[in-house]
Amino acid sequence: MKIWRSAGWPCQDPIELELLAARWLEWAPQAPGHEDRPRQLRLSAAGVDVLARSRQLNKRALSAHDQLAEKVAKQLQAAGRIVWRELSLRAQVQADPALQNASAAQLQQALLEPQELAGESPPAAKAKWRIARPDVFSLRNSSVQRYLHPVVHEIKVSRADLQSDLRNPAKRESYQWLCSEVYYVFPAGIAKLEEVPQAFGVWLLVGEGEQARLELARPAQHQACELPFPVWLALAKATPFRSDLDEQDAGPEQIHLQDEHAP
Repeated sequence: MKIWRSAGWPCQDPIELELLAARWLEWAPQAPGHEDRPRQLRLSAAGVDVLARSRQLNKRALSAHDQLAEKVAKQLQAAGRIVWRELSLRAQVQADPALQNASAAQLQQALLEPQELAGESPPAAKAKWRIARPDVFSLRNSSVQRYLHPVVHEIKVSRADLQSDLRNPAKRESYQWLCSEVYYVFPAGIAKLEEVPQAFGVWLLVGEGEQARLELARPAQHQACELPFPVWLALAKATPFRSDLDEQDAGPEQIHLQDEHAP
């Protein structure tokens, strides 16, 4: 794959030797007058066939969740954004994850601290940290920090998965801490818009198969967000999403995905 994407300059390592022996690579013709330069490699017809079959197997192996996440990532990338998949980012939250499924009585007991029972003011809630793993995280490709417009897209392919997120305030808050807008992306029909809190936007997957398209059902509430240094460091260590070079760009109806606030 690297040779397919590159100019074919050889590394002369054992892997190239094995690929040449398998007839998946071949030497490119030497240009006249460049006999002193290293010979370049290129894929043979058999090598192209191997890559094509491998790509089809990989596509069929993708789960419905991965297919939808890849579709969102490709359209964001086509819109000119820098995209990451499945990052692990440390985020600050106020909600207590231990109380996400607590009963009303348990919540009241947690709030009634000894200081409050004695008539004193309760201490200020301390911020907590948790690891957030957004399915798709993207930034606008800009050198001006206030124009970066970080956005999180959470992919849900079943009602149960969506409801699990909606019952977890700490998880939702961690997404909001990391970006300016949070969107839930799920197939049309698994939930109603009013079930998703108003602060979050919704994209619906309409249709099936290759003809399925993303439609904006509700924009997210926008908030100013400056990425803290730990997030920048995590982004620097991670590799941005890169689609296959032979994939066509998204259609014109998706080109403005997530660019509602472009300067």
